[in-house]
Amino acid sequence: MKNRNTSRFLSLILRHQPQTIDLQLDKAGWANVNELLEKMNQTGRKINIEGLKEIVETNDKQRFSFSEDYSQIRANQGHSIKIELGYEAKEPPQFLYHGTATRNKAAILEQGIDKRNRHHVHLSSEKETAIKVGSRHGKPFLFVVLAQQMHKNGLAFFQSENGVWLTEHVPPQYLSE
Repeated sequence: MKNRNTSRFLSLILRHQPQTIDLQLDKAGWANVNELLEKMNQTGRKINIEGLKEIVETNDKQRFSFSEDYSQIRANQGHSIKIELGYEAKEPPQFLYHGTATRNKAAILEQGIDKRNRHHVHLSSEKETAIKVGSRHGKPFLFVVLAQQMHKNGLAFFQSENGVWLTEHVPPQYLSE
């Protein structure tokens, strides 16, 4: 339970509010590990490098990455703060999936999938993962995204280090139930 709470706090800091602990992220979202540990400990969240490595390695969504020398850490995606992750456009598979709550179905069919306060729309290459994401918000509903068709029509896709597919917006004409 302690790791779960610490992981959630780490998500808050590295994805949304680094100012909570007066942490500076560089333009690509990287934080100095020593500074992060020091500032987390100052808030009463006792953690060391081994504990941080365990959180990164065991996070079921693979939300975080270390630099090769473990001197820096960042969130892989899902930021609401302005950063440049440096992902290069990549050709997606024919279909990707987006899970949401059933109550959102009508609005999404009308407006498409919007990134809202995040940098990108998150899509999965696996139905099961998308359904799991959708179930966090209520009764799940699965959209099939015609990703290859979007790509052929000039819409860019990226893939984060943990395999999540990212795009700016999914217009309704590329959605199937």
